[in-house]
Amino acid sequence: MVLAELSARYGDIWGAWFAALILATLIYLGLSSLLKALQRRASFPPGETETHRTFFRSMLSIMARSNRVILASLALLIAAHASGALLPWRDWVGAHVWFALVTIQVALWLDAACLTFLSAAGADSQTGRVTTFLLAYLLRTVIWILAILAVLDNLGVHITTLVASLGIGGVAVALAAQAILSDLFASIAIGLDKPFEPGDFIVFGNMAGSIEHIGLKTTRIRSLGGEQIICSNAELLKQTIQNYKRMEQRRVVFTLHLPYGTPACTLADLPGDVEAQIKAQSDARYDRAHIARLGDWALELEAVYYVTDADYNQYMDIQQAINLGILKALEARGITLSPMERTIRLRPDPAIGPPAS
Repeated sequence: MVLAELSARYGDIWGAWFAALILATLIYLGLSSLLKALQRRASFPPGETETHRTFFRSMLSIMARSNRVILASLALLIAAHASGALLPWRDWVGAHVWFALVTIQVALWLDAACLTFLSAAGADSQTGRVTTFLLAYLLRTVIWILAILAVLDNLGVHITTLVASLGIGGVAVALAAQAILSDLFASIAIGLDKPFEPGDFIVFGNMAGSIEHIGLKTTRIRSLGGEQIICSNAELLKQTIQNYKRMEQRRVVFTLHLPYGTPACTLADLPGDVEAQIKAQSDARYDRAHIARLGDWALELEAVYYVTDADYNQYMDIQQAINLGILKALEARGITLSPMERTIRLRPDPAIGPPAS
């Protein structure tokens, strides 16, 4: 009697469920075969460029996050809906379970896509790896928070109060960890803007050195003296930073102080002598040389040239060769560079009279 009542209420449920299981198996096998075919296709990309290979490797990583349990559950739901095998909770399943499964699977794909593409973008440098870690952590957290909130909202949970409470708690945590968060965001800014990278020689404030490591909170710098300087990322970005690693050429200005007794005809030839010494250097580009100023204690010859190599030792070698050449040219002309001298002349005051003998 009970079986007859159930049969009258639900119909031939056993036959429907048997058909649903067979259909679900076929759907699952079809989805699995499709994923395997796509993975094989991604394993052997048609393009030969690095961009094609990177794209297909990324797609392969994303497809690998397809959850088999979710696919089997979706196949069963599709088959049960098609065969009419569901019990009276058909509406609840159709309204909520479908949404939850699809949302979780989409979140898995987005999580994999976020991690894959950011890792590929930040694989070139240590700064990129730090930025990748931070951005991937933040974006993946946002993805899963949104997925959970979407599922809860679909289940009928009022998430407005929950979101408000999370916001208040987030503000409290942010205030408590303000210094740490400041350094973290500074690290992200360094990774995105790339004002410097490991290996760059920088000068900031009264410090100078080469970047060794850029971390989540601090940056380690090796100074010229050999000691390691550790500076917080936030404090470092507040400074005006000079990055010498990216200098394509070096502009050099130097001044010669010539004695006032030098004849004018000789002075007229000296800029040409300086020009000849600069042009004799292979990595130097001459700009100008002039008797620029009549100084308080000497005539000032100002010269400007460019070093086409950013290496500091190369610059010093060139400057030394120019200096020696100029000294030889001055020596040949009988000119001695004028040192800075001040002469103090004392004049007796008539009101005081001559000094006592």
